[in-house]
Amino acid sequence: MNQKLNQLLEKQKTQYISKTQKSYDMQKISEKYMPGGSTRTTQWMEPYPFYADNAHGSFMTDIDGNNYLDFMINATSLILGHSSDEVKNVLNNQIQKGTAYSAPTDGQAKLAKLITDRTPSIETLRFTNSGTEATMMAIMAARAYTKKHKIAKFEGGYHGTHDHVSISVSPKAEDLKESTNPGILQYPGQPESLLNDVIVLPYNDIEKSKELINAHSEDLACLIMEPVISGLGYLPLDQNFLQFTRDITNELDIVLIYDEIQSYRLAPGGAQEIFGITPDMTALGKIIGGGLPVGAFGGKEEIMEILNPSSNNYKLSHAGTFNGNPLTMEAGAAVMSTLTKDKYTQMNSMGDSLRTKLNSIFDELEVDSQITGIGSLFGINFNNNQIKDYRTFINNDNLLTKVLFMGLLNTGVLMQTKNAGALNTKTTENDLNKLVESVRDISTEIKSNL
Repeated sequence: MNQKLNQLLEKQKTQYISKTQKSYDMQKISEKYMPGGSTRTTQWMEPYPFYADNAHGSFMTDIDGNNYLDFMINATSLILGHSSDEVKNVLNNQIQKGTAYSAPTDGQAKLAKLITDRTPSIETLRFTNSGTEATMMAIMAARAYTKKHKIAKFEGGYHGTHDHVSISVSPKAEDLKESTNPGILQYPGQPESLLNDVIVLPYNDIEKSKELINAHSEDLACLIMEPVISGLGYLPLDQNFLQFTRDITNELDIVLIYDEIQSYRLAPGGAQEIFGITPDMTALGKIIGGGLPVGAFGGKEEIMEILNPSSNNYKLSHAGTFNGNPLTMEAGAAVMSTLTKDKYTQMNSMGDSLRTKLNSIFDELEVDSQITGIGSLFGINFNNNQIKDYRTFINNDNLLTKVLFMGLLNTGVLMQTKNAGALNTKTTENDLNKLVESVRDISTEIKSNL
């Protein structure tokens, strides 16, 4: 079976190479100046990435002239699609005024109000330039507020690339121990002392999580988590488990931080609105910047007050030359103002329909799979187990995953390399039909090689 599928994958790669010669040439030039030829690991793919030329709505065109129906949309961030008029108009206007100042602008207050008005957990907030910075500052604020130093996170949880969240993010199956804690360092040279300060919990396991949280509660400043796990095909956590995390953190005076950098696109107030659970703090990014670099963290005013230089409770300095950049603020405000409840409802309804159709394909073909996701987010997983946590997710068949990804790319459909994706407000029924039929065709070919 593997031999046939490997042959199919090599055939797909040969087809891709034949269509992307200009991208190949650019990759060779880029490799001279950047590790791997790019400045972002997630831009890498085998045998090499294509290079974008332009993009509009749901479509991207590469420098070879190939068109792609884009379900990656820059890691879910372009919720209005590429090159939206709403964003372009405000950016053109702001560029005439200036691109960066040492002084604040009214755009900061405008976007901050739009977000705080929508988000149950956010009373005040601060802007950053990335989601990584947002989660880092939220954790620092929780530590300063509680005067405790340990944090808790989940195995398989990704919260950016700073040291304290780079524990047990994507460990290999052979490195996993019976218990999730102590965790596993993400890269060589990382201080082993981090394993004492970062408590790693198992998703959707109330008893084991309760045991670990209680054992370290006196030192735990915060628990950081995604209510919808981006790295596991946008798997929504069990409602009872989410309620458990809220209850135990309330009971033990541990700050609960929601990383909604991707799940914020599910409703005006994010996943916390959908699940009806309000954390103490929330980290944001992606859609709130209108396609420009952005992050934000906020929460209860009594916690955020430690960042207020005019307050007697001021304890934590927060700098950043481009925090609240006027271009980002105007673009973000344009996006958030455009996202009406009807637009969320339409995208989420289309997402429900898409997941149903994808499930039907694999049921019909009798190929082991699980379609994950919620709202406008979805993932296609070749797995004969019910995915509930990191350890069940890594049973996904990597070879089938690669074959589907490359097959879709050759038919002009762009997904994340794990075959996850997101819709946007410009997504049409024809776009969904294109994806569904492409998945059907490639999966039929996969079935014939099993």
